[in-house]
Amino acid sequence: MANSSRIQNVVPRPGFSALHRLRKKRKGQRVKDPLDDLLLKTLTSQRAMEERFLQMEERRFQRDLDVEERRMQLEQRRFELEREHEFRMFSVFAQMLSILKQSHSGSSSSVAMPRGVDFSQALSEIAGMGGGGGNLQDMRARLLTERRVDMYGFCNPSDFQRSPYLSARGNIANIFRGSTEEGYKAYHADKYDEDKNPNGIINFGTSENKLCFDLMSKRLKEQLTQTDMNLMEPPLLQYPDWKGHMFLREEVARFLTYYCKAPAPLKAENVIVLNGCGSLFSALATVLCDPGEAVLIATPFYGGITQSVFLYGNVKLVYAYLDSKITGTSTRPFQLTVEKLEKALQDARAEGVTVRALILLNPQNPLGDIYSLSELRDYLEFAKRHELHVIVDEIYMLSVFDESATFHSVLGMDRLPDPQRTHVMWGISKDFAVSGIRFGTLYTENQDVANAVASLCYFHGVCGPVQHKVAQLLRDRDWISQVYLRANHARLKAAHTYVTDELKTLGVPFLNRNAGFFVWIDFRKYLRTGTFEEEMLLWRRFLDNKVLLSCGKAFECSEPGWFRIIFADKTHRLQLGMQRIRKVLEEREQEILAEEKERPCQSDQDGKADSTDEVIFVSRHQEPTCAGSSNLGDLIGLLQQQMRSSDWLQKNTAEQFAQEKPEIYDVFSKLVGKQ
Repeated sequence: MANSSRIQNVVPRPGFSALHRLRKKRKGQRVKDPLDDLLLKTLTSQRAMEERFLQMEERRFQRDLDVEERRMQLEQRRFELEREHEFRMFSVFAQMLSILKQSHSGSSSSVAMPRGVDFSQALSEIAGMGGGGGNLQDMRARLLTERRVDMYGFCNPSDFQRSPYLSARGNIANIFRGSTEEGYKAYHADKYDEDKNPNGIINFGTSENKLCFDLMSKRLKEQLTQTDMNLMEPPLLQYPDWKGHMFLREEVARFLTYYCKAPAPLKAENVIVLNGCGSLFSALATVLCDPGEAVLIATPFYGGITQSVFLYGNVKLVYAYLDSKITGTSTRPFQLTVEKLEKALQDARAEGVTVRALILLNPQNPLGDIYSLSELRDYLEFAKRHELHVIVDEIYMLSVFDESATFHSVLGMDRLPDPQRTHVMWGISKDFAVSGIRFGTLYTENQDVANAVASLCYFHGVCGPVQHKVAQLLRDRDWISQVYLRANHARLKAAHTYVTDELKTLGVPFLNRNAGFFVWIDFRKYLRTGTFEEEMLLWRRFLDNKVLLSCGKAFECSEPGWFRIIFADKTHRLQLGMQRIRKVLEEREQEILAEEKERPCQSDQDGKADSTDEVIFVSRHQEPTCAGSSNLGDLIGLLQQQMRSSDWLQKNTAEQFAQEKPEIYDVFSKLVGKQ
C-alpha cells in the first residue's frame, strides 16, 4: 500500500509537459537585450585591464627581485663584517684557552672561541680544565677548521704569555688592554716636545682638548687663592653619600638645567657622580644587562665603550652599521635611522641575543654629527616600542663650536617618551679640557637604576676635595659663558678650519661637522686594496712617521680606510703633524701610481672607492638653504677634488679654447696682459 502511494506521487501532473514546451518556446522567441552587448564589452575591457595589471605586477615583482638580490648581497657583506668582529672579540678568549691548555698538555696550537660562548662559559671551562679537559679537546677539534686570527695588527697573540700572578679573568683583561693600546703606549714612550724631543710622536689620536690649558690653569690658580676653594671641612675627608655630596649634585642639577635648556628644573636626587663616563658605561651595563646580553649601538663609535661594558659585566654590543653612501631614507653620509636600528635589533633577536639598551652619542664620536630634535624623538620612540633603556652620552655638548649648528639635549625635550628608561651622561673632561680630572655624572629619573649604580660608586667614587672644586667650577656660570666657552669655541673653530683646509688642499674627502675635537677622514684611495689589513698598514705608516691617528677599525667602521684626526691642539703641533701626514700620503700615492704603471691592464683595484659612486665630499651638513650661502672654502675644496678625479683639464686646454673661441680668447689675453 505504501509502495503504491509512493508510485502515485512520482507520476507527472497532467499538463506539465505541455506547459514546459510553451515556456521554452517563449524563451526562444525573446528579443535580444542591448544591455547584453554593453555588459559583454564591459567584461572584455575589465579582463584586458586585469591582464595589463598582471603584466605590470610581474614587471614590478621582477624589479623587486632584483632589488632584493642586491639587498641580499649587501646583507651578506654585513654578515661577514659581523662575523669578523665576533672572531676578533672572542680571539681574546681563544688565546687564554690556548695558553692555559698549553700549561697543562704542552700543546702549542691556538683555537678560536665558538660563536655564542660568553665570558662566564669561558671561565667555567678554564676553571674545569684540570679534571675535565675532554670538553676542551672536543671544542678544539670542532673549531680547528674555522680557526682564525683577526686582530688587524693591533696585537700578535703569540706575544702574550699567561701570567702566573693573574687569574684567568685577569689574563683576559691584560690581553684586552694590550690589544687596543699599542699606539697610545708608543706615544707615551716617545712624546713630542718642542724643545726636548722635536722628533717625537705627535698625538692626533687621543680625544683631548689641548687648546684651553691656559684658561683652565689660570682659573684654577685664581680659585686656589680663595678660601672656599681651599676649604677642607671634615665631611670632605669622610665617606660621602655614594651618589656624591649633595652640594655637588645640586650644582650639577642647576648646571644641566641651564645648559641643557631643561623645561623644568632638574632634581638633585636624580644625579649620580662617578669618576668618569667610562665608569658610568661600566656601571650602567652591569645593572641593566645580565652577562651575555647586549646593548645596541650605531657604528662607527668611540671604541672605549666596548671595553667599558665588556670587562665588568660581560655585556656585548650589537652594531647598527652606518655607511658612507646615502641610501633609503638617509639624507647624509653615516646617518643613523630608525630603520637601521630596527634591522640590527631584529637580526640580533633572530640569533637569540637579548638586547636591553640603546646607546646614543650626541654629539657623535667620531663623526661629529649632532642629532636634531626630530631624530632624537624618533630614536627614543623606537626604544620605547621595544622596551629598551636609552643611554645618552652628551659629553661633547658644550664643544659645538659653530653658531650655525644647534645642539639639542635629551634633557631639554618637553616630553620624554619613556622617562624611566632614559639615562643621560655628561662629564667635564672634554668640554672643560681637563681629561685628567676624572668626573662624570648621570641623570636618571629611575630611582632603581640610580640606587643600583650608586652601589657601584663605592668602586668609582670621586674624592671629597675634588667634588668641592668641581662644584665651585660649575657654579661660576658667568666665567663659563662669557670667558671660557667663547674662547674655547673660537679656538676650536680656528683649529678645525686649519686642518680641514689642509685636507682640501690634499684633495682628501672628509665629513665637515661642527662639534667635538675630531674630523672623520676618507683615506680609502691610499689603500692598495679595500681591506682592514691595508688600513692597519697605513696606520702603522703614520706612526712610523711620528704621528698617531685612529683608524676606522678602532671604531668598528664597516668600510676600511676611514681615520679620525684630533684637531684640538696648538698651531705648531698641528702644522708639524699635518706635514708628516702629507709626507706619508704623497709617498703612498707615488707607490700606488708606480704599482698601477706596472699593471696597465688593471684600471680599477678591488675595494678602492669609486669617486663617481661615492657621496662623501668636503661639505657641511646643514638644513637646505639658498645656493649663495655655501661656504667658499667648501666649494673650493669640492672643485679641487673634482678636478683631480676627472680629465676636464686635459680635454679643455687653453690652445683648444683659443681655436674654438678666438674673439673671447683675445679679449682675455689683453686683460691678462694689463695685470
